[in-house]
Amino acid sequence: MTNFSGKKAIVFGGTSGMGLEIAKLLQQADAEVVTVSRRGALGKGNDNMQNEIADVLDRDALAALFEKHGGFDFLVNTATGGPRAIGPFLEMDLDGFQGSFAKLWGYVNTVRLGAPHMAQDGAIVLLSGYPARKWRPGVLAIATVGNAVEGFVRMAANEIKPIRINAICPGLIDTPMFTQEGEAREQYMNETTKNNLIPRPGKPEEVAPAAMFLLENQFVTGTIVDVDGGAILA
Repeated sequence: MTNFSGKKAIVFGGTSGMGLEIAKLLQQADAEVVTVSRRGALGKGNDNMQNEIADVLDRDALAALFEKHGGFDFLVNTATGGPRAIGPFLEMDLDGFQGSFAKLWGYVNTVRLGAPHMAQDGAIVLLSGYPARKWRPGVLAIATVGNAVEGFVRMAANEIKPIRINAICPGLIDTPMFTQEGEAREQYMNETTKNNLIPRPGKPEEVAPAAMFLLENQFVTGTIVDVDGGAILA
């Protein structure tokens, strides 16, 4: 099992939500943590972490970032890359559907440009999402992207070995990504998860330990770990 002491981790999307919770656990495990976001440090709890500003779709910025931190050990990417299209497929704006793939392109960019600068015993963790394997009305674009992410992880594991790559498939997680507030937010969360085996939204701190497992366990690669409250099975 990996000892995180003295290791360096780069966490994209590490200033809020699931990314921030993963960054916190890495720091608690004595890793050096660099969070990366488009707008700088936003979340509480990352005051002692180094923050870099970069867009996962800006390849020049990413290349410079990875060159600067060359020899790092862990790469985590929880960034969505941009807005995602929601709504009935036959009414969906196709530019919006295509734009949803910014998440995949951001992941591909960070893995392709980051892996050559990583330690050979390093590990990468990405996020898909339970719609990849569980149909819900209005989320076909998100589901298609999630399928692509999971396929990318499985196939990339062969290409980048001995560096390991895995993904977490979270259920509905209560993060700042959801812009609803107050009663509307609570109603959306409850309605969306009411039929799950665990009928509530998840918390970012319930997802973060799965990332630590995937980074730590040197016998796991090309794997998708579900942390979804039983959403896929419901």
